[in-house]
Amino acid sequence: MPLLDTTDTSVIDLILSASIITQAVLIVLLIFSLVSWAIIFQKFFLFRKAVAEDNRFLSLYWKVENLIELRKAAARLPRSPVARIFLAGMERLDPGFALKSEEDFQGVEGAAGLKILERTLKRTVDEQIGGLEAYLSFLATTGNVSPFIGLFGTVLGIISAFQGISRQGTASITAVAPGVSEALVATAAGLLAAIPAVVAYNYYVSRIRVMASTMETFSTEFLSLVEERVTTSKSRRKGDLPSGPAGAARIGAAEVGSK
Repeated sequence: MPLLDTTDTSVIDLILSASIITQAVLIVLLIFSLVSWAIIFQKFFLFRKAVAEDNRFLSLYWKVENLIELRKAAARLPRSPVARIFLAGMERLDPGFALKSEEDFQGVEGAAGLKILERTLKRTVDEQIGGLEAYLSFLATTGNVSPFIGLFGTVLGIISAFQGISRQGTASITAVAPGVSEALVATAAGLLAAIPAVVAYNYYVSRIRVMASTMETFSTEFLSLVEERVTTSKSRRKGDLPSGPAGAARIGAAEVGSK
């Protein structure tokens, strides 16, 4: 234990006795590290909540056939990107969320209306991906810049070592040790700031790719579902379906496809 205490004290003393520029380098690296860890933990809880709510919403989506009722459930899942996409689409179909039945949808009229709905869904997907990517650029910056900042401190430490040799007129370990130690501390600080940031950045980027794929797949599925249901409801209202068994068969096929 005494040996450990001495080592800890020596490291602290080395930092305190380092040059002002080296101390500034270490402070900058400390700030980068603290902010990076704050982002890492914030993203961890955000992604865990988003994935859990996505799973809950998708489970309901495949069970609940009425989109009006599903909209109410989606509104209770604020962290789910997929639920946000669904609500954006429903807002396009039902501005103001005032309708009581799918047959009353006013937001989609023909191919042009479906194209607008598709753009709405795509824009919402991009917004959700952008929200998930927020602050990840800082992790990338930390991973790229911190080693070089540490290297700058390393260079300063080596310069200090040569200055020690010059002052004492000898290349003994006593002359070079303070400068070399200062250089190694700066190097280690740069790596300690960079490595977690790079690992976390790569991990979260891969998670975003998976979630983006889920969102795009859902967007395509939702658009197809809306097209089928709106087409079927319009045919019913306008009497476009032939009477008799043929009309019943076409209605049944559309309903099976919507499920």
